[in-house]
Amino acid sequence: MDSSDLGLLRWPSSPSLSPDGSRVAFALNRVELDEDGYRSDLWVVRCDGSEPARQLTRSGFDSMPRWSPDGRWLAFRRGAEERPGQLHLLPLDGGDAVKVCDHPLGVEEIVWSGDGRSIAYTARRPEPGRYEKGEGARPPAKEAPRRIDRLRYRLDGVGFLLDRPAHLFVVDPFATEPEPRQLTEEDWGFANPVWAPDGEHLVVTTGHVDDELSLAGDLFAVALDKGLRRITCSTTSVGPAAFSADGEVVYYLGADDLRRGGRSTSLFSVPFDGSREPTRLTDPESWDLSDSHAVSKLVATAGDLLAPAGHRGAVDVVRIAETAPKPERVGAEGAHMVLDFAACGRTVAAVLATAASAGEIAVLRDDEWAVLTDVGAGLAGATSLLPLEELSTQAPDGYPVHGWLVCPPGEGPHPVVLAIHGGPATQYGYVLFDEAQVYAAAGYAVVLGNPRGSSGYGQSHTQAILGDLGNLDRADLLALLDHALKDARLDPERVGVMGGSYGGFMTTWLAAHEGSRFKAAISERAVNAWDSFTGSSDIGWFFTALTCGDDPAGQARQSPLAYADEIEIPMLIIHSENDWRCPIEQAQRLFVHLKKRGVPVEMLVFPGEGHELSRAGLPSHRLARFEAVLDWWSRHL
Repeated sequence: MDSSDLGLLRWPSSPSLSPDGSRVAFALNRVELDEDGYRSDLWVVRCDGSEPARQLTRSGFDSMPRWSPDGRWLAFRRGAEERPGQLHLLPLDGGDAVKVCDHPLGVEEIVWSGDGRSIAYTARRPEPGRYEKGEGARPPAKEAPRRIDRLRYRLDGVGFLLDRPAHLFVVDPFATEPEPRQLTEEDWGFANPVWAPDGEHLVVTTGHVDDELSLAGDLFAVALDKGLRRITCSTTSVGPAAFSADGEVVYYLGADDLRRGGRSTSLFSVPFDGSREPTRLTDPESWDLSDSHAVSKLVATAGDLLAPAGHRGAVDVVRIAETAPKPERVGAEGAHMVLDFAACGRTVAAVLATAASAGEIAVLRDDEWAVLTDVGAGLAGATSLLPLEELSTQAPDGYPVHGWLVCPPGEGPHPVVLAIHGGPATQYGYVLFDEAQVYAAAGYAVVLGNPRGSSGYGQSHTQAILGDLGNLDRADLLALLDHALKDARLDPERVGVMGGSYGGFMTTWLAAHEGSRFKAAISERAVNAWDSFTGSSDIGWFFTALTCGDDPAGQARQSPLAYADEIEIPMLIIHSENDWRCPIEQAQRLFVHLKKRGVPVEMLVFPGEGHELSRAGLPSHRLARFEAVLDWWSRHL
């Protein structure tokens, strides 16, 4: 796979099942290199596989299809170049899509009522004079100053939040002139709407309204007459919710013990009337009902609850019976990741990814996933994708370490790149990883590991490094690297290290503590100093303490910048100007320190990009990044 093959990438998202379970609607996404952007259209495919997938729309800006309860309509989001996505309605018996309503910043979530007469959605309401578009609009640089009085005021990839809170709306999409009604007035920011079975209420989530320092969230019931009732005063984080069939219980995904990082997502229940505190129903050590690769989702169907669960590089759907909340995998366990799913009765459809696929639409048949689409055929036909070779070994203390190798064809010996993921609570696994494919095709063997601190191996595995970053995780990564280097195809004399975010942190750390093992390093969007990260990052005000502890001396001890005097190997630092997760000052401080010491160092800065550059940045920037990475390795490996 060459970097230019990004233009062949196709992947489905947002599957939605028809009410009779016979068809799946989905958005098909693609990279457009010539237009330097991303496009998506709506498609539909029959669950029995009797017909090929059929395209429904062609605007290039359609996403998030939601099937109506009577099966006659698709609600979806349609935007345009530089214009936000608005709620539209598509008749499935023929005809053009119609815009239902218009919001300055578009809509974010779409949910049909059970009777199909109303649609609820969230949309951000901007302060007057901000985020204007069109002729005569005030440019951002001439807006009034922002008065900030809270910690949760911005988010990487989104921007400022306090001046455009998300509100809940409801609309009759079939009215001659639909008039959305705003059901919330509070500026807390609402998300995850779900209809109650009575059709008169919705439940939404928001941050803890009593204490802005708390990481807990709350559930609120919203009546159609605009009454707002608090269901929880919880000590847990609060994510997607679902109702029991009788409407008396609300289930939701969240985590408790919020004083520590690395917590697994569990299933909780609370009475809809709020008469008792939430109860955790699943064991966080055995099950993590989330994954960084998968859409966070909780679906109630046929007396069961369905959620994603990550495990050893895979993501499956698990079914949890309301009467006996013990998770069981849906479908056979395998080398795949379920990135999103939908359910209707006993029918389950999913976006199923593998090491050689960014995702296909699949449906469950006889406990096996049957693939219905072939959207990855263009990439697969034009390239020879290289397999993931599983690696297993032990750290010096006997702890098991798991990972993979992507190796170039031929006997070698090939130069080696140790690639470290972000998080740290995420995992490498069974999904097409364009970076590993491009590097391996260029001749570099890529070692991918899930050391302690990663998700997918139990909560204790994720929490093992808290307060002591750079110790057990470093030991695991080096053990996996040493194990891989026993392969005669790999050259132990030509090894580089790279990573982004936490992976960038660990790259800088290894360059300082284990520099003799590597010829060069590439540190991307890294955390290098926890003291400045605490105040400059959108999440730094809580993430630093959860990960490193509250003691400033302990935070300094876990900062790679504190050991930058030990770095001697050449280092390329890659960062984005608009990264609010790991702000660019983290890169600048390291660059200046190394440059003043005379260490061979270069810094590559991408304008207009945020933390997600390598995954969702402008295609031209992603190609430029690939070129810079391969140029660096060609010079040093």
